[in-house]
Amino acid sequence: MYDLAALEAALKGSIFARNVHYFNSTGSTNTNAMEAAGAGAANGSVYLADEQTAGRGRGDHQWESAAGQGLYVSVLLRLGLPVAHLSVVPLAAGLAAANAIATATALKIDLRWPNDLLIGRRKVGGILVESRTERGELAFVVIGIGINVHQRDFSPALSTPATSLDIETGRAISRQSLLIALLESLQRETSMLHDPAVVAVTPSLFALHSTWLWNREVEVHGPQACTGITDGLDEHGFLRVRTAQGLVIVQTGGIRAAETA
Repeated sequence: MYDLAALEAALKGSIFARNVHYFNSTGSTNTNAMEAAGAGAANGSVYLADEQTAGRGRGDHQWESAAGQGLYVSVLLRLGLPVAHLSVVPLAAGLAAANAIATATALKIDLRWPNDLLIGRRKVGGILVESRTERGELAFVVIGIGINVHQRDFSPALSTPATSLDIETGRAISRQSLLIALLESLQRETSMLHDPAVVAVTPSLFALHSTWLWNREVEVHGPQACTGITDGLDEHGFLRVRTAQGLVIVQTGGIRAAETA
């Protein structure tokens, strides 16, 4: 369980102070956050659950969220950014999550574009960014992050084999310490997105944490499905894939290692 009083004290002075909404069990923290955002919830509102019964990943994939086993949290941010900057928000969230895990565990995360947190070939977490736009600006974004912390058993049906922080470190990792590190890192990474110079370098910073962006044979899943060799990110943070038919700029979807790789 989380020590909410200690969590509040640790977040003092941040945008998240006095804004944590905790659920023993909920369907989806992202759904909670999206509904609250539509009703006018404040910037920095945090939706945290010990268990999700309908956790969601990108593409409506289910995220297994057993009670007490992982970190399940969604953050509402009213950043006032132009819509054109939305594509870098998942990248900034990935950097924040990688840095937080490194702080809490000293583990190195491999970021698989656009939203997967991997350790070696195994997935340890994922990110789901949802948003609403008004008059050419982002009215708000919701960043949902799920990280496997204490899990020991995983469904064999998962498209990517999974792992947890406890398995990788050989010790019990504090979800509370990880959460604090994550929120601190999220505030730091997203608060700078008002600066066009920061937006411009975010894809390059993301690339420093990823082995997937250059010379990897991948299958792209989603509306731009294709197979090819990754060729970095463009200035918007979209993935460049060189295929037999030519260069594809992948704006949405996910990637996996090609079966022939």
